[in-house]
Amino acid sequence: MDPVALRASLLAAQQTYLALTSGGQIESASYTQGDGTRSVTYTRANLAQLVAVIQQLQAQLGIVVAPRRANRITFTR
Repeated sequence: MDPVALRASLLAAQQTYLALTSGGQIESASYTQGDGTRSVTYTRANLAQLVAVIQQLQAQLGIVVAPRRANRITFTR
């Protein structure tokens, strides 16, 4: 799948996540996997699945979602 389509799918999934977490009712999202396009309806009950889809799309795009660790200064003798 090309990066433009991946970004569009990621945007749709993120918008669905925001709608669900801000009190929206039932939302639909569609995304493409290797074997074709899928359309899924998410509710608050399966919000974890939506987060997994978002993380998968971010990984495919090479987006780093883990925060950087703080640099610590250590003094040695």
